[in-house]
Amino acid sequence: EVQLVESGGGLVQPGGSLKVSCAASGFTFNYGMSWVRQAPGKGLEWVSSINNGGGITSYADSVKGRFTVSRDNAKNTLYLQMNSLKPEDTAVYYCATDRAGTHRGQGTQVTVSS
Repeated sequence: EVQLVESGGGLVQPGGSLKVSCAASGFTFNYGMSWVRQAPGKGLEWVSSINNGGGITSYADSVKGRFTVSRDNAKNTLYLQMNSLKPEDTAVYYCATDRAGTHRGQGTQVTVSS
C-alpha cells in the first residue's frame, strides 16, 4: 500500500522560508515524484516534480526561483524548500506520485501571513 506522509508545515511571515518533507513507504521509491498544493477554495495546483534520480526538476511559474525540490532515495524522502514565501503560497501541500496528485498524502498546512 502506497503511503505518503507530509510534515514540516506551519505559519511563516511573508519573505520567510520553510522546508516540508514527505516520507514514502509501501512502494519502490525510484519513480518521479511531485508536489501539489490546494489553496482555500481552489483546486489542486501542480507545484514541482523531480525525476527518480533527482537530477531533473521542474517548477510551476508561480514558484520558479523560490522553491527547490529534492529527494533522498536512501531515506525514501522527498523535500520542498520554500523561500521568499508569499501570502498566495498559503495552501495545503501534498506530495504525490504524479503531477495530477492522484495518489497523495494527507498534506501539511503552510500559512504565509504577518
